[in-house]
Amino acid sequence: MRKFLSCLLLILLSCCFCLANPLVFGKSRITLVSPTLVRLEYALDGKFIDTPTLFAYDRTALLQEDEFSVTALGEDRYRIETSALTIDFWNNGYPFGESNFKVLYHKNGKEKVFTNRGIYNENLGASIATLDKLDGPVPLGDGVLARSGWYIVDDEGSDLLENGWIRPRAMERHIQDQYCFVYGDDYKAALKDLGTIGGPIPMTRRHIHGIWFSRYWDYSAEDLLSIVDEYDANGFPLDNVVVDMGWHENDALTGSGGSGKLYWTGYDWNGEYFPNPEKFLSRMHSEGIKVSLNDHPHDGIRPSESIYPEFMEKMGIPQDSILLFSPQDSIYMKNFFAFTHDGKNSQGVDFWWLDWQQNHIYPTVPGCRTTTLKWLNELYFRQSQKSNLRGCTFSRWAGWGDHRHPVQFSGDAHITWPMLEFEIKISSYGCGDGCYYWVHDIGGFKGTPDPELNVRWTQFGALSAALRIHSTKNAKLDRRPYLGNMDEVSAMRKAYGLRAEIMPYVYSSVRQVHETMIPLSRPLFLEYPQEEEAYRHEQEYLFGDLLLCRPVTSKGEGPDKIASSTVWFPSGDVWYDWFTGERFKGGQTLEISKPLDQFPLYQKGGWLLPMQEYCPRPSLDNPQTIILKVYPSEGDCDNSYILYEDDGLTREYEKGCYCKTTLRYIQSGSKAKVEITEDGGTYDGKPASREYIVKYMKLDGTWGNANTSLHSYKPNCATRASNSSLPQRAAFLNLAL
Repeated sequence: MRKFLSCLLLILLSCCFCLANPLVFGKSRITLVSPTLVRLEYALDGKFIDTPTLFAYDRTALLQEDEFSVTALGEDRYRIETSALTIDFWNNGYPFGESNFKVLYHKNGKEKVFTNRGIYNENLGASIATLDKLDGPVPLGDGVLARSGWYIVDDEGSDLLENGWIRPRAMERHIQDQYCFVYGDDYKAALKDLGTIGGPIPMTRRHIHGIWFSRYWDYSAEDLLSIVDEYDANGFPLDNVVVDMGWHENDALTGSGGSGKLYWTGYDWNGEYFPNPEKFLSRMHSEGIKVSLNDHPHDGIRPSESIYPEFMEKMGIPQDSILLFSPQDSIYMKNFFAFTHDGKNSQGVDFWWLDWQQNHIYPTVPGCRTTTLKWLNELYFRQSQKSNLRGCTFSRWAGWGDHRHPVQFSGDAHITWPMLEFEIKISSYGCGDGCYYWVHDIGGFKGTPDPELNVRWTQFGALSAALRIHSTKNAKLDRRPYLGNMDEVSAMRKAYGLRAEIMPYVYSSVRQVHETMIPLSRPLFLEYPQEEEAYRHEQEYLFGDLLLCRPVTSKGEGPDKIASSTVWFPSGDVWYDWFTGERFKGGQTLEISKPLDQFPLYQKGGWLLPMQEYCPRPSLDNPQTIILKVYPSEGDCDNSYILYEDDGLTREYEKGCYCKTTLRYIQSGSKAKVEITEDGGTYDGKPASREYIVKYMKLDGTWGNANTSLHSYKPNCATRASNSSLPQRAAFLNLAL
């Protein structure tokens, strides 16, 4: 009988049983965030942390009981299984380590073992804080993507967010807090997990992804208005104008300063350059231009500011006191924004450039471990969400969790060919830690002017998060694209025009980023993890689903400045040269030569790519005419792409105010069919009707055109939330290839 009972007990212990997720084993807690993301905690007092951090921003996602199993193996050993992982854990009372914890996962069809010992290898890289003062490549930071198929983010030292404000955590008893990303070959699962625990990348304002004019120069209001007119007169599109430090007075006599000067911080308009700010901003808006102001907040509000007496009274502090900029103080920051930003925003300022320059003075928030930059990015983003606007910050990258505060300013890089190479690489590899939207100083910030390099840099900018020129205060570095010689201006006009025309595709890809965490600029290995070639071409990337880019990064030869680049054409697809229509079958690597006005850019065959006609303000409105560009597929196909649209500015999209249109291309032999199906959604400013023009390449290499119209259904936005089956509108076209 005793032997029978012992056997029965062993059988019972071996059976699966239910434990609530998170799984608590005394001092240890295992949280199954997703099938491929596991959180490990160890607390001496058995008290665990559910308060969010700036990295672990959303702790609500958990696997449900039917998505995992727990099996007792006896002697306090357990096997935990998800759809992707098998976890063996021995509850021996010690922190998680090699002796009591391991995970079995699969990579390249083989079973692998992961432990949390933290010996990292084969990391594919991620972002760095800034490109300031760099003239070429430097080592990348680590990200969640690694050829080993795993990565650990140690969140133990992170400050907590309690009631929306930062505070240090007590670490004496809670000594282990690790997020183990174990995904094998599935890099996209790792990025999805990053969004699951860190929150999704918000929808950005559409104009942010347009074309910017920026320069460190003391322009007046009339100067900037004239520049807008010049862009229009010369046939160059423009969406945003950035006003650098010259917008504010520089008469401060006290403070910490920056770069040895006291005038970095300021909040009074410079009356000489901007005698009537409201009129200036109103004129810009009437031209369809958004305006940003540069902000160096590190000296706070000083006695020279007109708002100083009222601000100090509000703070309840004598005016003869020194009040330092205090990001740790919620009352200070509330009043700081009220006095410095709110009034300017009501005058018409659209967004702010947080040009943070003070980490050497305040590297971390006083009393906390979080860098001041990361915390300010969070606060500035919240501030920018007022009046139902989408959050919009433009600031340097601050590390894990900063992906929720797009977009990122890469810093003051030097003008060199190697620097261009590095910017291309970091723009796609940056997804490894969440920096999806690198916005660079196109052309480089400082150095010797190089017109050819500037053109090539601009071509890269046309296929990046935004085409934004910027340079230091140097009369020779005037980047207005219409100022070069005839060949340079022609090449620049083609690059700017390309960006203007593909805005519907860019914005649809931005929505894809928000929904899936798949980046806009994506490294080749993200889509082709099994292909060795995908790891060898660091300056080649996919821009959205359908475009393959390899910007030129070397000087050309001859009068046409012809330069060669190595291009890998991924297997399984056929690719067409954007400029010439030349066809390239996938699965080969070639040297491609291009003159100054072209670069290696290819569209995937068999897909409809949404574009718009050229317009001087590409991001201002959704167009009434959509151009669908398509090349033949390798064989028969049935492919669908989603065109996404909303008002481009507000948070109404969160309430369902948007429209998705399915663009379906069906090819069979020498015939093709196009189906355009609108899902019935609506938003403010949606065109009442739309013309679709299909521009298609025939099998003989010539081009054909077909067009159709679609009248939109315009219900109230609440319709989407209350009724999943919205009335659809569809159009069909038959094409003879």
